[in-house]
Amino acid sequence: MQPSRNAAKAPLLTQTEKKPSMPLIPSVIPGILVKIILAITALAVLLPMLFMITAAFMPAIEIRVMPYRWIPSRVAWSNFYKAIAGNDGNFVFIRNVANSLIVATSVSFFTVILSALTGYGLAKFRFKGRNLVFMAIMGTMMIPFETIMVPLYMVVLNLGFQNTYRGLIVPFLMNAFGVFMMRQYLQTFPGDMLDASRIDGCSEPEIFTRIVMVNSGPALASLAILTFRQQWDNLIWPLMVAQEKRLKTIPTYIVSFAEEKFADEGAMMAVALLASIPVIIMFITLSKYFVTGGAVYTAGKE
Repeated sequence: MQPSRNAAKAPLLTQTEKKPSMPLIPSVIPGILVKIILAITALAVLLPMLFMITAAFMPAIEIRVMPYRWIPSRVAWSNFYKAIAGNDGNFVFIRNVANSLIVATSVSFFTVILSALTGYGLAKFRFKGRNLVFMAIMGTMMIPFETIMVPLYMVVLNLGFQNTYRGLIVPFLMNAFGVFMMRQYLQTFPGDMLDASRIDGCSEPEIFTRIVMVNSGPALASLAILTFRQQWDNLIWPLMVAQEKRLKTIPTYIVSFAEEKFADEGAMMAVALLASIPVIIMFITLSKYFVTGGAVYTAGKE
């Protein structure tokens, strides 16, 4: 009795099905490519900072040499003395640092408080026109600052805020991004906790200060870091409002080196390095909260 053709072909089909297929691209190659791209991106981001650090310790004549030498022939500590003493040797750098700290800290503090209060109201209270108010606030983010800069300056001038700390602080006490950030974060805040607090007899101010603010550390820290850095680097507005040297901030102080006929590049890099230290310290101190606070951007989808 002869076996059927199907029975003869069955083992061949089984062997063909069990034969493993070789992948066209090994699985390790995508991971290697991702790491290479990330390394190149990190190097591109850190390269200007590395240049600033090396140039701060380098004599000015070596900074202009091409190709650039990343290791200075000698450490020029005089760059830091010139950076602190200033072009005219009046040591106004210390006063400018204090001005930047006052302005950036004040703006950050009030922005965090007002943004949290507004975001809490938009996230947890239902009232007519709530979405319209939120969209109107978001619409202001689409308006470039250069568009409202001159009208805002005229308002500050008419209020008598020029050459005062009020002129540097008041226009930036509130921003739409802070409201958006806090609203997104507080949308996922458990409402049962708020209801339980109301049942226990807590007033709305007590709920906001003792429960909402205490449990919103990541979002508050992230907003504080971003606001502080933005105000620390603010250049255009202090140039317009602060005409007196006693009220100038760090960015305007750095620009003063470039205004000289013979600019000292080493001193400019030194003062830029010194100006970066407070922001770096703040980020390192609050980095744990800053990374955790990244969840606020996806909070609205949960």
